[in-house]
Amino acid sequence: MARKTANDDPLAPVTVAVGQEDLLLDRAVQEVVAAAKAADADTDVRDLTPDQVQPGTLAELTSPSLFAERKVVVVRNAQDLSADTVKDVKAYLGAPAEEITLVLLHAGGAKGKGLLDAARKAGAREVSCPKMTKPAERLGFVRGEFRTLGRSATPEACQALVDAIGSDLRELASAASQLVADVEGTIDEAVVGRYYTGRAEASSFEVADRAVEGRAAEALEALRWSLATGVAPVLITSALAQGVRAIGKLSSARGGRPADLARELGMPPWKIDRVRQQMRGWTPDGVAVALRAVAEADAGVKGGGDDPEYALEKAVVTIARAARSRRG
Repeated sequence: MARKTANDDPLAPVTVAVGQEDLLLDRAVQEVVAAAKAADADTDVRDLTPDQVQPGTLAELTSPSLFAERKVVVVRNAQDLSADTVKDVKAYLGAPAEEITLVLLHAGGAKGKGLLDAARKAGAREVSCPKMTKPAERLGFVRGEFRTLGRSATPEACQALVDAIGSDLRELASAASQLVADVEGTIDEAVVGRYYTGRAEASSFEVADRAVEGRAAEALEALRWSLATGVAPVLITSALAQGVRAIGKLSSARGGRPADLARELGMPPWKIDRVRQQMRGWTPDGVAVALRAVAEADAGVKGGGDDPEYALEKAVVTIARAARSRRG
């Protein structure tokens, strides 16, 4: 969720939205426009790219109107404005016009930093829109979406939605909105599963995640749902193999930061964090047992057995038991 400065009036003379998360930048603009139109339904909105803002353009757009109309002027990618245009904007910041709201969208890097510094010095309202690169940040975003929509969702449901949808905030926001529109009461993991884990990749990896966590009943439920929705058994054995191998790789690796281990093991840092949580009940012998179970299941689903579904169920139960070997 975008973070704001203490000056949280969307009709402040100048708002700077800083960051590279497109959805949050768009929402920062929408918030200002909505507030302006609530104050005056005839508000004139100008949404401009840097090439459309030449020296003199801002002065023209913000000059007094005979009808004293309210206006919102949005300048996207303000860090790319020409030097002469930046001079115009800096001059405007010192004496903003009445009934005009200027919204500057800035990437937040070193490029164009002088303009950003000038806006902050002038007391502009600031909305932080950082790129969400970490799973925990996306999880927080989903939780915030449900709160904003006035609905309760369990932590497991939020995590399941992130797992199923991925890193695109627009898709996550759309999925949360869809669930709220379609489902009554608290949104839980089962609801998310019915809507979104029918995707083959997400569904097969849900089976694997539950199995390596030692949650046999949930893994079997996810397995049956996957098969019922048409997920190919070979995708499930592949996901199981990846899950067990990741446990084995990380358990035998040297300790270190997730970024260092990610480079060493060829995994993304977020996966290092997840596998660390999953491997708590595992022993080396348990990993060996689980790998044999995966190999047997793989042979079973590729024609070496009469019942691929039974082969998968047997593998899932064996892996879940192996996951609890340290505790058992």
